[in-house]
Amino acid sequence: PPSHPLPVNVAALCKPKAEGGEPRWVRIVDHFKTFAATWMYYVHHAGTDRRLDEWADQSRIDLSTVKPDVPGSMDEDVGQARSVLDRRFSEILQRTEKHMVNNPHDYEQSLITKMKTVDYVRYGQYEIDCWYFSPYPINPEESGRILYICEYCLKYMVTYNALEKHYMKCRYRHPPGDEIYRDQANGISVFEVSGRNDRLYCQNLCLLAKLFLDHKTMYYDVQHFLFYVLCEIDPEGAGCRMVGYFSKEKVHCFNLACILTLPPYQRKGYGKFLIELSYELSKKEGKPGTPERPLSDLGRVSYFSYWKESLLREIIKREGET
Repeated sequence: PPSHPLPVNVAALCKPKAEGGEPRWVRIVDHFKTFAATWMYYVHHAGTDRRLDEWADQSRIDLSTVKPDVPGSMDEDVGQARSVLDRRFSEILQRTEKHMVNNPHDYEQSLITKMKTVDYVRYGQYEIDCWYFSPYPINPEESGRILYICEYCLKYMVTYNALEKHYMKCRYRHPPGDEIYRDQANGISVFEVSGRNDRLYCQNLCLLAKLFLDHKTMYYDVQHFLFYVLCEIDPEGAGCRMVGYFSKEKVHCFNLACILTLPPYQRKGYGKFLIELSYELSKKEGKPGTPERPLSDLGRVSYFSYWKESLLREIIKREGET
């Protein structure tokens, strides 16, 4: 094995985990030496979102292809696919990185958040792949890079035995706060939770959400926010399990700050439902509303789909009236 690791930020071809796949260009983000004296590399796949970043052992890295940077064609393809908003946001990030060079503490923190410390979460019957870093106060080596999450209070544990013991004494069977909506026919319910009144629950919700949202920055300072938590009602009466949520500041012009549907529950229309609920609440308050920018990639897809559908419904309605 090589005695020295590849430098950070160089590019190389990386073989896929499964046999038969084509090697892909990756950028080296970090590395460490294993007990077997081999190197493990944390890599970012060129042209993809950070949710696909992973640890790869040195046998997957083709050392003969190492370059100072990813070949230009890869970046050009990505650039053509980006929207104007994405490019502007990238410029903001570049300016932020220049600022961090002059602020070592901020720069060190940015490097830490590039790497996931949790690979999976066990949530109910699902074991969910995590996409991004979340600042859970845990030691990844002790947790085995997997967390066990209570479906009702969202408390996190590092062992399955701890989760089983927790279930025996957990007093929650639905989110705290007020139930403001229930659709018994479709088995869903919505709870309004105050970050001031139920701070721990909301902090746990934000930590869980950060595993699937790249640019989320609010984890602990939740007292100024309201959280609208969407749940599926257990048909056997076990309780209401959180499947998604959106948050908004209590005093602000935006009607939505953050939105998430957990991966196992996506493609069920829950995202559009939460978006529509945010607008209905704005109507009830007598205020115009719009989401905060920038939207996440999945949030942008959900909003564009909702806006197009809403406009088409309005056009068809007006054509019918005329």
